[in-house]
Amino acid sequence: METKNTTSGWINGFIGVLIFSGSLPATRVAVLALPPFFLTVARASIAGLLALCFLWIFREKRPAGKQLFSLAVVALGVVAGFPLLSALALQHITSAHSIVFLGMLPLTTAIFGVIRGGERPGPVFWIFSATGSLLVIAYAVAQGLSVAPAGNIYMLLAIILCALGYAEGARLSKALGGWQVISWALVLSLPFMAPLAFFLLPSSLAAVSVSAWIGLAYVSLFSMFIGFIFWYRGLAQGGIAAVGQLQLLQPFFGLALAATLLGEQVSIGMLGITLGVILCVAGSKKFAASGT
Repeated sequence: METKNTTSGWINGFIGVLIFSGSLPATRVAVLALPPFFLTVARASIAGLLALCFLWIFREKRPAGKQLFSLAVVALGVVAGFPLLSALALQHITSAHSIVFLGMLPLTTAIFGVIRGGERPGPVFWIFSATGSLLVIAYAVAQGLSVAPAGNIYMLLAIILCALGYAEGARLSKALGGWQVISWALVLSLPFMAPLAFFLLPSSLAAVSVSAWIGLAYVSLFSMFIGFIFWYRGLAQGGIAAVGQLQLLQPFFGLALAATLLGEQVSIGMLGITLGVILCVAGSKKFAASGT
């Protein structure tokens, strides 16, 4: 049963990573036409209304009082923190630059998994995890990074809050359920986000492109809600530290989407680094399971 749950965890986590891979490209498109603060509260409001409908349809019981703090942490990390800070960052840095920070996300998630989830991966796991992160960072540096202090700070804070939200949500998912965690976090945020969305609504929407609206729709429905259904379930089943290493693949999936949709070239170097990252993910999976 444990092996089955671990395998299911990796499958669910992989689906979640695939969905999240479109988040930064979609945010980049949307933030070119929509203010980042409005984009953040709008996506949270849309996803919050969808979550409220799901909770009502399935008659889910309300979370216990002691779970509200954890839900607030989840909301801070993945409903407000990462969406806003990454949107602000993408006004200053390129997609290639953001790979540096996405490469830090698996390792940061594993650290919060130890702090908040009580997990204890062995030293070999940490070697594979750190190696995978360094491979992603090295690839991004090789592409040439412009100096953008504001963007760097925004993205670094975004990664820290996102990792905290991932680990806290995964811990709570074991008791509350995966889709229920993100749903209640969104509903908890809705009384704040919905009024702000109305207040921050741009005075003129005529100049907003269709692609920007599509970007908003994607980050609202997929990045903010559907992706978390798979992701939190995967983290809860397979372990926060172990399954979290799948995030090492997210930058490369994002670049593949950019190549497919925008015609950007995928280099041989990217394919080589991707293979190295896959090996690191496989190694971290093995040694996280064995505790070595």
